[in-house]
Amino acid sequence: MTGRRPTGEGTIYRRKDGRWEGAAYLPTASGGRRRIRVYGKTRSEAHTRLNEYLATSQRGVPVPERSWTIAAYLDYWMREVAPLTLRPRTIELYESVIRNHLKPRLGMKPLLRLSVAELQMILNRQLADGHSVRTVRATRTVLSAALTRAMREELVTRNVARLVELPAWEKKDRTPWTAAEASRFLAQARNDALFPAYLLLMILGLRRGEMLGLRWSDVDWDRNEIHIRQQLQQIGGQLQVGPVKTSAGKRDLPLLPILRTVLARHQARQNTAANTWNLVVTTTAGSPLWPRNFVRAFHALRERAGLRRIRVHDLRHMTATLLKDLGAPARDAQLILGHAHISTTQQIYQHANTATQQTALDRLGQALLVTSDDSGRSRQIQPSIAESVVTSTSIISGGPGGARTLDTLLKRRKMLGDRHSLTSVITQLRARTNTHLLGYVAVTNSRQPERVDVGPLHN
Repeated sequence: MTGRRPTGEGTIYRRKDGRWEGAAYLPTASGGRRRIRVYGKTRSEAHTRLNEYLATSQRGVPVPERSWTIAAYLDYWMREVAPLTLRPRTIELYESVIRNHLKPRLGMKPLLRLSVAELQMILNRQLADGHSVRTVRATRTVLSAALTRAMREELVTRNVARLVELPAWEKKDRTPWTAAEASRFLAQARNDALFPAYLLLMILGLRRGEMLGLRWSDVDWDRNEIHIRQQLQQIGGQLQVGPVKTSAGKRDLPLLPILRTVLARHQARQNTAANTWNLVVTTTAGSPLWPRNFVRAFHALRERAGLRRIRVHDLRHMTATLLKDLGAPARDAQLILGHAHISTTQQIYQHANTATQQTALDRLGQALLVTSDDSGRSRQIQPSIAESVVTSTSIISGGPGGARTLDTLLKRRKMLGDRHSLTSVITQLRARTNTHLLGYVAVTNSRQPERVDVGPLHN
């Protein structure tokens, strides 16, 4: 039985295998015409599918030049489109998601036939198979990016990945080291060849890749600045140098005196002949340091210091949190860390501190409960977070611990907990947004008139 329809509405007929087929010639994006075919178990089913194509064409949406499977389109997208907008590391991660999750589950599916309901069931099954919410959300993210491009190329009319629903991903509650814990680590690392690397991470809050990619040409000895311009990453089993993560990551930070001293000594001891990449942090042989080897060295040192396990990236969270606790303006912390948005600094990197919260609430309570009889009295509040940095200062500068520490950069003694001292530092931060408050506390809090040698740094 053959059903003929008016011109332009295609035809529907029964095949020899018993199925029903609908066909019609529809315009393509190049101006030509392409015959599309649909199938159904009944005439009504084939009729409905054919009408969907016709309705789409009548809205001015051309049919694709070819029939894409999801796997074929993902290959095209990763080969021709993704390299134009994505960084190499991101491409590597996307390729992993496509290879391990999208192609096995959706690869043979026609691009035009993917529905919201079907994708929802596939992602639900992925969760049921034991994959984490983060992995499933990454699967949806990669597919959504590809389908967005397909919409721009007029291959599909909607992005079904945006319409599925997934559980919220709850990030692990991580607690970065305190200043006291950082002091213990620095004490253990005092004579380690990677001591300069740890200072760069903790004082300037650099990303691991930024620290490993820092060149000596980025250290401006004359202007006392460090220019953050590139990062070192492992991509496809090879070390590659590339631009920093975002445009905001391209920044200039102060070369604090303690960093200047440590880096100068480090440069004098480095194997410059083998350092063809001109990197600040290298192996003892002078070659680039692989990120995984740096992480391994960090944890070995951490275990010797008897400290709880954190990620190397958590040192960046520590710097952000200590800046907050020391009173640095959030905008300055954002610029120091190289975040594009201040919300990233405040909501992700700056963690709560119960000590500073209690101090603030104590002050509030005193302000509310003060009476006219004792309003003039001096009240003692809890020590500020700055006092916990004293030990860090002595480790870095070589002075003994205590309320007053010896340092190589001051010509007078100054109490670390003095409120006026902190106010002065904050004023400098506001005057120069890239001045790092934590570094100033580590350097400028106290000193005796004599210069004290930093001590030997062993390779």
